[in-house]
Amino acid sequence: MGKKRSKNILAICLLSIGAVVMLVPFIWMVLTAFKSVTEATQVNPFVIFPSKWLLDGFESAIAKMDIPQLYWNTIWMIVGRVVCAVLTATMAGYAFARLEFKGKKLLFTLVIFQMMIPTQIFIIPQYLMINALGAQNSIFALIFPGLVTAFGTFLMRQNFINLPKELEESARLDGCNVGQTFLFIMLPLAKSGMVALGIFTALFAFKDLMWPLVVNTNQATMPLASALAKLQGTFSSDYPELMAASLLACIPMIVIYLIFQKQFVEGIATSGGKL
Repeated sequence: MGKKRSKNILAICLLSIGAVVMLVPFIWMVLTAFKSVTEATQVNPFVIFPSKWLLDGFESAIAKMDIPQLYWNTIWMIVGRVVCAVLTATMAGYAFARLEFKGKKLLFTLVIFQMMIPTQIFIIPQYLMINALGAQNSIFALIFPGLVTAFGTFLMRQNFINLPKELEESARLDGCNVGQTFLFIMLPLAKSGMVALGIFTALFAFKDLMWPLVVNTNQATMPLASALAKLQGTFSSDYPELMAASLLACIPMIVIYLIFQKQFVEGIATSGGKL
């Protein structure tokens, strides 16, 4: 009993140290946002807290960036990608997990193969398609890469494959076809996986930098990530301003996680997926 308790204490200590280490960059960002430019750029490891808490960085960031418009663009991009990802991934995941059809193994292998390829490889063909549609500098252009998701398909397949087969058999005995079984029986049971996919998709959309910079050059249609990149100077940067803008940009994701953290953990635990 004492040995098991010692292992638990050791595990808690190691996890606590890991959590603190992961929080250091965020804490540093918050502290830098309230410093002066001189304090933020001086090389002195013992100066952690600002000598005077200033709001100059926030004022400068708000003056240079149209924060409400950036929030609006980012929210539309996240909502669009989440809706499309959940809609397509649940149907594809159910098909790969429960249905039998020709070429099933080959198609799922292609899905796994797509997960192994860096997303930057798809930028050129995706841009050519957006250019052919004449949809540059639009919200649709931001949503376009998230219309389908290989990761979401894999995640939902793992979620559906763990559900008992007896549920489908009972539904067939009651006269349900494939669509009714999926919509009324299986889909409600995959709610935790859908929430996890939605959170993952929102996170991936929020931190997507390269695609918005390529497809949207107009500041009025930029999301937060690409707008933050524009604040980075060529030869020097106002680090308090940059950290203040980054702190403002983090608010949506912090709120999303705080609201859905229970469903997030449940979805990953039941689906067997990971980042």
